[in-house]
Amino acid sequence: MPVSERALIARIRAQARLGRGVIQGIGDDCSVLRVPPGHEILVTTDFSLEAVHFRLDWHSPEVVGHRCLTRGLSDIAAMGGEPVAAFLSLALPPRRPQRWVDGFLRGFLKLAREFGVPLAGGDTAQSPAGVLADIVVVGSVPRGRAILRCGARPGDGIYVTGELGAGGAALDRMLQSGRKVREADYPRHFHPIPRVAIGRVLRDKRLASSMIDLSDGLSTDLSHICEESGVGAVILVEALPRALIGKRGKPVDPSFALHGGDDYELLFTAPARKRVPEKIAGVAVTRIGEITRGQKMLAIGADGRKCILQPEGWEHFR
Repeated sequence: MPVSERALIARIRAQARLGRGVIQGIGDDCSVLRVPPGHEILVTTDFSLEAVHFRLDWHSPEVVGHRCLTRGLSDIAAMGGEPVAAFLSLALPPRRPQRWVDGFLRGFLKLAREFGVPLAGGDTAQSPAGVLADIVVVGSVPRGRAILRCGARPGDGIYVTGELGAGGAALDRMLQSGRKVREADYPRHFHPIPRVAIGRVLRDKRLASSMIDLSDGLSTDLSHICEESGVGAVILVEALPRALIGKRGKPVDPSFALHGGDDYELLFTAPARKRVPEKIAGVAVTRIGEITRGQKMLAIGADGRKCILQPEGWEHFR
């Protein structure tokens, strides 16, 4: 059973550290944040729900905490922003042991320290069934410089960072076998890396015309850019940088790279006149297609055949 709410808050407060952007953190009704002059505020929120986003028999508490904060940091990265502070609302069932909560906080705060993001507040509550974690991350971006989903134009190249498909492949393997897979075989599923540094470079060098993070799958997230920008897209399946899994480094099936989700890489577009580096902040960047007129998404296979690319990634209530 977790310690009392008051003791839990005190425990969290003792581990949380204030950052330069936090004037007043945990302890008052509201936190007080400082936004740099000439900047605008970014705010994102994401649920992490037991049996939806994680399973207790598949994911350690440290992994759940890490992934919870990753979801918010990745959204800030996708806007070209700088994270300022994080807020965590955590609802726990009465039978969830305190050691699980401590593990969750270790994973959460370790990633927070790596990215210099203070935990500035939140809430705790008793849940009737299952763990619910709601993360809010506040960031900032120079005025008028946020990278939106609506800026893609016909002729723009389509790019992704890192490798795709490991998240979806790990989830599929666990669903098929009913048991946890080795973290060493699927590190990007268990410990995804928010691409904040890459988002910063794309913003500062004005390379990206639109951007989104890959949380729901390439096909679904690309459809969001196409819808918001009023454009279509062509993807070269052979160009997808497929993740290598297992001791033998076997590439994941292309379907996981297209639809798998849970990769938390960045998908962005860039005008043809822009020179996009092959690596940014030490991470590979791959051109995988082009923005087109109209609003259809097409995929071209290794045999040159074209087919309609449907958004088949993750979607709640579907």
